[in-house]
Amino acid sequence: MTTSETKVKKPKAVKATKATKTVKAVAKTTTKDSKEPKTKKKKEDGKVVLRIRVRAYESKILDASVKQIIDTAMRYDATVVGPVPLPTEIKKYTVNRASFIYKNTREQFEIRVHKRLIDIINPSAKTVEALTNLSLPSGVDIDVKML
Repeated sequence: MTTSETKVKKPKAVKATKATKTVKAVAKTTTKDSKEPKTKKKKEDGKVVLRIRVRAYESKILDASVKQIIDTAMRYDATVVGPVPLPTEIKKYTVNRASFIYKNTREQFEIRVHKRLIDIINPSAKTVEALTNLSLPSGVDIDVKML
């Protein structure tokens, strides 16, 4: 190729890239304008939610403690939503049986963490006090949040 041919090709390539840049810029502005603004959920002023997450290794103990929490909340005329079963968290561990050789012989262990979610809507002071004084079996973990 001669130098004149390369000079002719360079300006065409530059013009093509500028044109594609402007097309991309126009496309970006139209997509930004076409998107509707996201609406956020507004909380009602008088609505308070007590969210309780209960976790345990054994599902039977977990269900018994959840039943105890719901019975206590119902006794004080609170609105209860749940229990909602959340996905079980499974942690797996692989361990060699022998300390030095025999890598093909391994043992696998797993720990399952069962979870439940309970929402108490507009709890009274008596309901909150009764839930704090509640004694649950060992091995049950409780997280309480006010929303």
